[in-house]
Amino acid sequence: MSVLQTLQERSNNACELCSSIEGLKQYTIPPSLNENVANDVLVCRTCLDQIEGNEEMNPNHWRCLNDSMWSEHKAVQIMAWRVLKRLRNEGWPKDLLDMMYLDDEAMRLAKATGEDKDESERIIHRDINGVILENGDNVVLVKDLKVKGSSLVAKQGTAVRNIRVDYENDKFIEGKVGAQQIVIITEFVKKI
Repeated sequence: MSVLQTLQERSNNACELCSSIEGLKQYTIPPSLNENVANDVLVCRTCLDQIEGNEEMNPNHWRCLNDSMWSEHKAVQIMAWRVLKRLRNEGWPKDLLDMMYLDDEAMRLAKATGEDKDESERIIHRDINGVILENGDNVVLVKDLKVKGSSLVAKQGTAVRNIRVDYENDKFIEGKVGAQQIVIITEFVKKI
């Protein structure tokens, strides 16, 4: 059974955050790169657009987290915590955060994206031109790079798709060059 089928089965074909049955998609929670049941949630288009920043956060939509934060699935708990952290200035999300419990591993993963930090404390990744890089962006290498620990040389002009940023260091991103997952220094890439 595929990851998507497993997610559909465990959620009864409903968004695991708001219970909507419209426009469901599989979402891999950052910074994970591997699609699997432990790292993925089934979300509706409305939730996904707000999570990814394509739409402004609508605090009233997220009142549903009062129920979904108690999910037995860690990926759902982590996403609920992250959204509540984004909305913490609204008042009611702080009450839910005070009630919520995540074990140590889940809390470490939840904090991996910096949702718990204010804007001024967040690590921002920038390419060679100063353009902000985010998870899922596509970049191109601006010079040949020798990959440490292998004989691979990533050539200038190579496109690296669907990057992941390192939430602890603003100079590093991760991406696949060929079949190999590598860490790339941001000063050697340009966003496309």
